[in-house]
Amino acid sequence: MDLVKFNNLPGTYQEKIDAVQEYGLKQPQVDCPVIHRFAPGLYIREVSIPAGTMAVGHFQKKEHLNIMLKGKVDIINENGEVETLTAPLSFVGQPGRKIGHIREDMVWQNIYATEETDVEKLEDTYLDKTEGWLNHLESEKIKLLENKPESGEYERLLDELGVTEAQVREETEREDNIARLPYGDYKFKIGDSSIQGKGIHATFDIEPGEIIGPARIDDFRTILGRYTNHSDNPNTEPIKQGNKVIFKALSDIKGCKGGHDGEEITIDYREAFKIAMEFNQEETLCLG
Repeated sequence: MDLVKFNNLPGTYQEKIDAVQEYGLKQPQVDCPVIHRFAPGLYIREVSIPAGTMAVGHFQKKEHLNIMLKGKVDIINENGEVETLTAPLSFVGQPGRKIGHIREDMVWQNIYATEETDVEKLEDTYLDKTEGWLNHLESEKIKLLENKPESGEYERLLDELGVTEAQVREETEREDNIARLPYGDYKFKIGDSSIQGKGIHATFDIEPGEIIGPARIDDFRTILGRYTNHSDNPNTEPIKQGNKVIFKALSDIKGCKGGHDGEEITIDYREAFKIAMEFNQEETLCLG
């Protein structure tokens, strides 16, 4: 669907955007990788979108700084007028929702004033997601759960470690040993898991051998350590590094496609348990 067809749709500007979103969710999704950058008082959400994409944004609740680092995009406003934005460009965006056609490969940053480093909480704070989008995510989650193989690997793991699921959940849901992610750039966020509850998902492609981030600092877990789920065939390994435990990718992990979270990041809890013993204290397992 192009911007000319958009103008010919019935309804208000926002109703037209909803119609394009509904249509677009039925089409193949393109890679739209996202990097999350954190600095003192700042969160920068940086998305890369390929040329030829019709991009539909979520509703921004608050005004914030926008920086277009690369590319060219046609934006259509509420009067049906098309404005072409060309990088480099910066401006303060107002609350609202936009739609655009990417003419040249684009890199776009949304910049927010905050100390928060949990992307899930940041999205709740700054974005409103439509009922149509939330319904779509719920239907996708149901499909994942319906197609989930009954492996029993987690139950076997608990038996092997000599702990119960209740014990693991009690330890996992502790709130007194959670640390904020250090400032830096990250390629993951919390999202719904087809393994168990919540999990950690890649938002940008991660290569084998790449350091994903810190899971533990001294006696405290970050969200990476708190929400990463177990797999007998993990794509990530925990590594002790001084007073920290970091996660390193074992294989390619795919990032965001369209507005969807990427592949889930997983570890083998047996390896996490061994490292915890090196810290000479009880293991902190992760159950999302």
